[in-house]
Amino acid sequence: MFVKKGDKVKVITGKDKNKEGIVLEALPKKDKVVVEGVNIVKKHQKPSQAAPQGGIVEVEAPIHVSNVMVIDPSNGEATRVSYKEVDGKKVRVSKKTGEVIDK
Repeated sequence: MFVKKGDKVKVITGKDKNKEGIVLEALPKKDKVVVEGVNIVKKHQKPSQAAPQGGIVEVEAPIHVSNVMVIDPSNGEATRVSYKEVDGKKVRVSKKTGEVIDK
């Protein structure tokens, strides 16, 4: 998967189009990611020890990884990702600027 936890991404399709957020969780087996502030759903929570009140809670639901693009840290624009080997390590590279995305 070209997206990792902690990446800043831009949503390119769907109801939350053009929203930006940080990837909270990557689910590679399902090809989905959870992005902060995107695809908010209301979940009915039963009362439990942790939350004795219960009620309706708003949480981020996963979206398909094809609906997001990584934001290039050097220029702040959404970009596609390619891979290159640098010093024997496989790193992600921005298609727009050619700079390494991984720290």
